[in-house]
Amino acid sequence: MVTRIAVVTAGLREPSSTRMLADRLEASVREELARAGGEVESAFVELRPVGHAIIDAMLSGFPAEPLEEAFGKVAAADGVIAVTPAFNASFSGLFKAFFDVLPEDTLADMPVLIGATGGTERHSLVLEHALRPMFSYLHAIVSPRGVYAATDDFGSRESGAALGERIGRAAADYARLVQGCGPHRRRDSFTEDVAAMERMLRSGSS
Repeated sequence: MVTRIAVVTAGLREPSSTRMLADRLEASVREELARAGGEVESAFVELRPVGHAIIDAMLSGFPAEPLEEAFGKVAAADGVIAVTPAFNASFSGLFKAFFDVLPEDTLADMPVLIGATGGTERHSLVLEHALRPMFSYLHAIVSPRGVYAATDDFGSRESGAALGERIGRAAADYARLVQGCGPHRRRDSFTEDVAAMERMLRSGSS
């Protein structure tokens, strides 16, 4: 079975530690799923190139073609890996704005692995205080273990090894979650509401 993973990363620089963490998470998840006999098709959604399109969509309500393509990658996925840089103990504005304009219910029942990067360990609670509540609000199924990486984690061999262990544990948890959820079927709120109304009318007329 092929599992489709969309990797959303909001790094603002090139090269970006946020993209580096996203790459490592994707590779570890791919390895875990391969070990279980599955295949992975990954699609990366870099938010920096579509930053202007995101703001335009917030102001006009109409996404441009590059942003529509990004939406399509997320909607077609069976799971999402989402990684943001931390600013002022929260996610970046670009990261939040993308999920603000993402069509409603795209992430409903979607397994999501969260990650964040920052200058110091002081921002590590961004995972639990900002990312997890936001994705829970969007009705995603958030993996129990996220990964935060500070600048020092990309420095010494010892720190890099510790980061690798955290990534491995998070990827193993997420792979089990993705396998348990199976292929993602996007909810259609309008159709569900119509069906609920029809059921109510039928029960009222009987």
